[in-house]
Amino acid sequence: MSYNIALNFEDGVTRFVTCKEGETVLDAAYRAQINLPMDCSDGVCGTCKGTCHQGKFDLGDEYLDEALSEEEAGQGVVLTCQMVPSSDCVVEVPVASTMCKTGKAEVTGTVTEVKLISATSIELKITAESDIAFLPGQYVNIQVPGTKEVRAYSFSSLTGSRDLSFLIRNVPGGLMSSWLVDTAKPGDKVSLTGPMGVFYLRPIERPILMLAGGTGLAPFLAKLEYMKAQNLTGQPTHLIYGVTNDEDLVYVDQLEAFAQEMDNFSVRTVVASAESEHPHKGYVTNHMAEAPINDGDVDVYLCGPPPMVDAVLHYFREQGIKPNSFHYEKFTASAPGE
Repeated sequence: MSYNIALNFEDGVTRFVTCKEGETVLDAAYRAQINLPMDCSDGVCGTCKGTCHQGKFDLGDEYLDEALSEEEAGQGVVLTCQMVPSSDCVVEVPVASTMCKTGKAEVTGTVTEVKLISATSIELKITAESDIAFLPGQYVNIQVPGTKEVRAYSFSSLTGSRDLSFLIRNVPGGLMSSWLVDTAKPGDKVSLTGPMGVFYLRPIERPILMLAGGTGLAPFLAKLEYMKAQNLTGQPTHLIYGVTNDEDLVYVDQLEAFAQEMDNFSVRTVVASAESEHPHKGYVTNHMAEAPINDGDVDVYLCGPPPMVDAVLHYFREQGIKPNSFHYEKFTASAPGE
């Protein structure tokens, strides 16, 4: 038996290590040539502290209280030199990846499909030549072929497969957009580095509100695929997906399929344009009344352009509601290529 341990570093880099039965996270990391902070490895100094809120593990009782207090342990703080997992885990490491003699993993992929699914959205499918693990909601940097430039895109596919998919905004004149629309074809090679980001799915312990704007839908597709595969449907989950124009709505059939196949999941699509004939018009904040906010007993995930993020933050402040947790990711279109 072995377990996958995601090490999330302070600089946003995530590296995965395989922990054998009875092996500590520190030893598994060192075996993978990732030098986590450590002085004693005996539970004495506390140098190897991290935080784990996802997964099951045992810390034993051989460490000193000076290294890890009972209060810290109750808050999810761990000593990686004593932490022996009994399931997959996510460990927050409070230093930069470069301090641990590691960094972003690089993988080569082959383009399998490029499709303009709307005037503003491109679907890119890639098959990685080696395994690339990620947490649902994370992103990867993709190098624009023929340049040294990279662009960051969230995975929209289910983790655990080499078949990757991305939902990319079609930016007129954009460097990556121009390559995808004008040049890219199946068989082209691309370089991916990552995964990165902290917009990943946390343990599901209360209702979830997902708010997506435009191609900010991508990480939610990955999260919903994961929730469906793992049957994590015990809590009400509601997605509000907002776009500017009718033609910007994509993957509606897939979202409706999720709603039919997953217990407690519902979705509402919203179009901002006053000229739209869509039944639900306006911005996502105009459609929060039906969301499972529960006076703040809710975990909120938000991915969209900066004005949308700011509007939602303002909405909660105005309503006097403080969600149990609020995870958001802003994205902006890259400057057009010359």
